Amino acid sequence: MTTIEPAALALPPPERAVRQRRELRRMRGLATLLLLAMAIVFVAASLFEPRWPELGYVRAFAEASMVGACADWFAVVALLRHPLGIPIPHTAIVPRNKARIGDTIGAFICNNFLAPPVVAARLQTIDVAGWWARRLTAPGTAAALARGSAEFVVPLIELLDHDSVRRFLREATRRGLEAAPVAPIAVGVLALLRNNGQLVALAERLIEYADDALVRNQDLLRDKVSEQSSWWVPKWLDEKIAHRLLTGVRGTLSDLRDPDHAWRGHFNGWVDALIERLTSDPAAIAAAERLKAELLAHPAMADGIDRLWRVIEARLREGATGEDGFVALGLERALLAFGGWLETDPAVRALVNRWSARTIESTVVPHRSEIGNFIAGVVRHWEDRTLIEKIELQVGKDLQYIRINGTLVGGLVGLLIYVATRLATDLTPLLQR
Repeated sequence: MTTIEPAALALPPPERAVRQRRELRRMRGLATLLLLAMAIVFVAASLFEPRWPELGYVRAFAEASMVGACADWFAVVALLRHPLGIPIPHTAIVPRNKARIGDTIGAFICNNFLAPPVVAARLQTIDVAGWWARRLTAPGTAAALARGSAEFVVPLIELLDHDSVRRFLREATRRGLEAAPVAPIAVGVLALLRNNGQLVALAERLIEYADDALVRNQDLLRDKVSEQSSWWVPKWLDEKIAHRLLTGVRGTLSDLRDPDHAWRGHFNGWVDALIERLTSDPAAIAAAERLKAELLAHPAMADGIDRLWRVIEARLREGATGEDGFVALGLERALLAFGGWLETDPAVRALVNRWSARTIESTVVPHRSEIGNFIAGVVRHWEDRTLIEKIELQVGKDLQYIRINGTLVGGLVGLLIYVATRLATDLTPLLQR
């Protein structure tokens, strides 16, 4: 039986084929050289046998060896092709029965390797999750997979340029927003911002912005006061009123900047009340949903969704092809995290193994007949030369051992026959007395 060494399995297919061809040529040459050696021995023994009768044993061995070698050469060659190109009946057995061989191989694999009990039993022993965990956590594996996966991002991004895809994304985003209840989301955002003090900080920024706006536009404020004033009011009085108004508003804003001002407590209380209403008040919840529906129905919302996807597209393109390569980096981190998760969580590992087993079993077993037919079709459509080459690369080396063994065994059998003949010849006169 032909065996492939682990080192040979580790070689790429082209290098493995080169190594197999080299070994086949070596064994074929060895068998041929052995036949030539027997022929030389036979000729030499035949020439010198009259002088040294004992060489008869050597001649008999060599003669039978040549017969055995030629017979086994014919058998080996006839299995794959016509000997010497002569279409002798019952030769080139494999090419003539290529279709039947393909059907037999397909049926054998279908019935013996892909049968439901065999597949189920084998899948129970395969640790898919453990294999992936070891692969993903091995140095460099996650990075290589991430780089290879990032190359597919650019072709996927190109799809976003099509109008039909943009319409689909826009509609899918809108439907997703419609399906999401707005009240719980708003409650979560408001609670987070309130607890972090971000709402108060936002209000403080608005106060600062309002004060800066008043300072920048104080001339405009005076002009507006003058425009709204009566014609008979002196200009100096309008300016004084505008100054008082500006000073009063800025003073109020200055008071609001005081960290101990009461408005902060009132503001937080108003936020808490709003959160409570959005949590338990059906009217407030319904009002939030109506507001969401009005916003989604506005034409500007569709434009905003399109702009959002354009930004995502540009950022993904930059991350997939730019110097920072954040897409590949993000994929690498995700793969490493997933590998570590599989390695440390037995429940997740068992879940992945069960899912993998069910997926393989539900995919392979129902289609085992198609797989067998596919294998049979591939073999059936191979050219004779291709089929012969594939068989020779796999078992040709062992076929040459048949020639070598035939040479040696034939020689031993011929020697035994010769010895028996000599014994019978020597014993005949004794028996006739």
